Amino acid sequence: MKVLAIETATAASSIALAEDNLVVATAGRVDRRGHVGFLVPALDFCFAQAGWTPSDIELVAVDVGPGLFSGIRAGLATAQAVAGAVGAPIVPVLSLDAVALRAATGHRRIWAVVDVRRREVAVGPYRPVPGGVVRDGATELCSPAAFRASLEGDAADVLVVGDWRALPEGTLLGLHAIKTGRPRYPVAEAIAEIARSRAERGEVPHPDEVRPRYMREPDVTINWGDFRSEGPWA
Repeated sequence: MKVLAIETATAASSIALAEDNLVVATAGRVDRRGHVGFLVPALDFCFAQAGWTPSDIELVAVDVGPGLFSGIRAGLATAQAVAGAVGAPIVPVLSLDAVALRAATGHRRIWAVVDVRRREVAVGPYRPVPGGVVRDGATELCSPAAFRASLEGDAADVLVVGDWRALPEGTLLGLHAIKTGRPRYPVAEAIAEIARSRAERGEVPHPDEVRPRYMREPDVTINWGDFRSEGPWA
């Protein structure tokens, strides 16, 4: 299965082309405001590196959030445009799932963190299992203080991954069972891996069900139907 994965929900944008378990091309950049300008050149670069054309794509995977509103909109609009042009299904992936998948731990309970600004973070707990992780509780939008309270109430040894550096200084101070680690941001390779696994299990939603996961009201609303048949890859 040939997969195009798009990651623009956080400050780190990335594109990946993967065939089954093999990543054949990637491109990435860290820029909180450069998602739109990154996407088309990155797509062109990856297709040239892989020797693919858009018509080769069998599945489009996209990070639908939580994260930065403008980045989520840009990535989902591009995914809708590509999928509509080539007739491929779309599998949405949460940024927290992608961060947790790449966490470097063998046994610790994982808390993934994504900075959503306005002095809030999106967080979610996970536990490692052979070959990956599984969500182990609700995904929440909370203040740094509320996140600390959740960690204080967690009896397990915990690894905090994701954008924990965005937390105010001292948020994790004194939590002795807590360690911090990488990755800081989700990457397109993880988005591709999660989406391919879900597609193989038949977990492919109808295109109308693929929506942004902001976890709060966006500053701007747009009509996603406008992007299903238009765009640079139409």
